[in-house]
Amino acid sequence: MSDTLDERASAKTPRSKAPLWQRMLPWLITAACFAYLYSRIDAQAARQDETAATFLIAVFAKVSWGKWLTLMIPYSALFFLIDSLVVWRVVNWFNTDVRYVDILPIRGSTYILSIVNEQVGKGAMALYLNRREGVPGWQVGSSMLFIMFCEFFYLLMWALIGVSLGWDDFPAVFHAIPWIAVGAVAIFIVWILYFRGAIAPTSALRDRDVFHAFRRAAPWQYGVIILLRSPALLSAVVIYTLALRLFGVEVGFLEMLGYLPVIFFGAATPGPMRSVAILLWVTLFPNNAAEMTAFGLVQHNFFIFFNAAIGLLFLRRANRDLLPG
Repeated sequence: MSDTLDERASAKTPRSKAPLWQRMLPWLITAACFAYLYSRIDAQAARQDETAATFLIAVFAKVSWGKWLTLMIPYSALFFLIDSLVVWRVVNWFNTDVRYVDILPIRGSTYILSIVNEQVGKGAMALYLNRREGVPGWQVGSSMLFIMFCEFFYLLMWALIGVSLGWDDFPAVFHAIPWIAVGAVAIFIVWILYFRGAIAPTSALRDRDVFHAFRRAAPWQYGVIILLRSPALLSAVVIYTLALRLFGVEVGFLEMLGYLPVIFFGAATPGPMRSVAILLWVTLFPNNAAEMTAFGLVQHNFFIFFNAAIGLLFLRRANRDLLPG
């Protein structure tokens, strides 16, 4: 899929190489995260008179991987179906009529590209729908931006609910979430008023294709996307809580509801191995650095690689749709 998309794109536009610092930044962030993780694991292992490597291996050895897989495989499949449903709903609202079963191949195939960066996968969907359905590329890209915009508010909403319900159980830094939510709501109101023409009615910026979905979106449509997304997060709260217990760390479902949206924000940071998300787990559970490093490493990376495996099942169909004949 990636070769096909790259070839089609390069036929239209020449590629410009990103600056060296821009290409190196994700790797430097990853290196810094793993250096910090090693220092925390080493300190934990030293208290047990062990090396960091042997201590981490022992953590992996005590996990019941069969039970872990029975949690993660159904969750990953459920996420794929919900994620595809969100894309289907937005594309049918703002771009063109597409069947849900026709969205599955392209969404699944773009998970292969999402190994590198989730935003790259969304860009591939825009190119695919442009080639297959003839929808202007920037308008499809606008729908992908709309999904990303809603994802921020959906994660923030559930983080706010989780922290509010278990206020005293969360670190003090999480008490800033309600204030962040207040600011986000204010921005959302201004955003809606601007794209409805109530603010700066003569502005030409809103007329650009990249804002196509936002011009057409009614406030209730943002809410629908948040509702459609929510089962994925709520199921993740259950799965991650039960999975963490397999690594020997106890946490309540309510605590996980507050933690997980913040972790998912970190997982969206570009870079290999989802290192920022792993770092956040260790920061939240500093006394279990080795357990949380192992947990974060396998949780996030199994998720993206298993979804990529789902994508391989749809790759032939996606390429056939993109290049008929």
